[in-house]
Amino acid sequence: MTPKMWDVAIIGAGQAGLAAAHEVRRRGNTNFIIFDANDGPGGAWRHRWDSLTLGHTHGIADLPGFAMERPDPTVPASHLVADYYGAYEAEFDLPVIRPARVLQVTQERIDAPFTITLESGDQHQARRVINATGMWDSPYIPYIRGIEKFQGEQLHTQHYRAAEDFAGKRTLVVGGGLSAVQFLLELAPVTETLWATRRPPEFKPGYDRPDWGLKVEERVRATTFAGEAPRSVVANTGIPMIPAYLEGVKEGTLVSRGMFDHITSDSVIFGQVDSPTSDLAVPESWDPLPAGHEEKVDVIFWNTGFRAHLPHLAPLGLRNPGGGITMADEVTPERNPGILLAGYGSTASTLGANRAGRKAGRAAVE
Repeated sequence: MTPKMWDVAIIGAGQAGLAAAHEVRRRGNTNFIIFDANDGPGGAWRHRWDSLTLGHTHGIADLPGFAMERPDPTVPASHLVADYYGAYEAEFDLPVIRPARVLQVTQERIDAPFTITLESGDQHQARRVINATGMWDSPYIPYIRGIEKFQGEQLHTQHYRAAEDFAGKRTLVVGGGLSAVQFLLELAPVTETLWATRRPPEFKPGYDRPDWGLKVEERVRATTFAGEAPRSVVANTGIPMIPAYLEGVKEGTLVSRGMFDHITSDSVIFGQVDSPTSDLAVPESWDPLPAGHEEKVDVIFWNTGFRAHLPHLAPLGLRNPGGGITMADEVTPERNPGILLAGYGSTASTLGANRAGRKAGRAAVE
């Protein structure tokens, strides 16, 4: 049977994917399809832990044409966003197929249609493809010597559910981003914690300025357009200097002890660090342990970020040898303008994904 030919195929039904779909439909095109690997609406948000709510430090941008009602700060974000995205799909009659995980996207030649193969074996063809798969499905854990020998528990941000799961277990939290900071504060009442980062925590003022997010995007955009692999979020945003975090430093919870370079069956051994504290906004947050110091831990909790989830695009050869994708603009790879990336690089944020989705949707039907 000849695969169905679509004008536009959208991979992913999160913020960027839904914004792209809305733009395609708004411009009068009805011959498009959305593939979503999840069992229901919500994108990556449906997998978040119950303690995460849409409060001061977490929020989502409204999708185009359909604002989200003021969120109840007591309801898990996973529930609220799933309901909102589901209502959005219904409001604009968006054609989502789920669960439908894309195995690969291929193309015989640069001007030929794309063939999209699902894990089920079904195939579809499309003249243009918008990829909006985000990062949630590609958690990153760095290799540390001996990691495979650890006999305790290891988990990534992706697998966190509740602080109670850590009760009585001495936990090493690894990573210098917001997730690590927030989990340290959440775990502190139920267990003993230890914080490990490669560099001193980057506390930065100005998070509440209107142009703060724009400046972050500018920094990421410059590297992405040059074809470099996108840097981690914390490398560009830092940690906001809000009272709760500064109090955490004062209490000793948010004090990094440096980074370990060796893991044993029940402990980690810290390595040499050489990071001055004279130019740190919050120097008290950096107190590295001496090289060779050993700490016994029950749990290693990796909050080391995510990478763009693009394995299904490997046949298209978009990546450079260094792992990045050279972009002609925010959504168009130089190597193949027929496929559009929404939510990659500088647009990997709730505001950026919204904007990139609209831009990709517009480009796909022009």
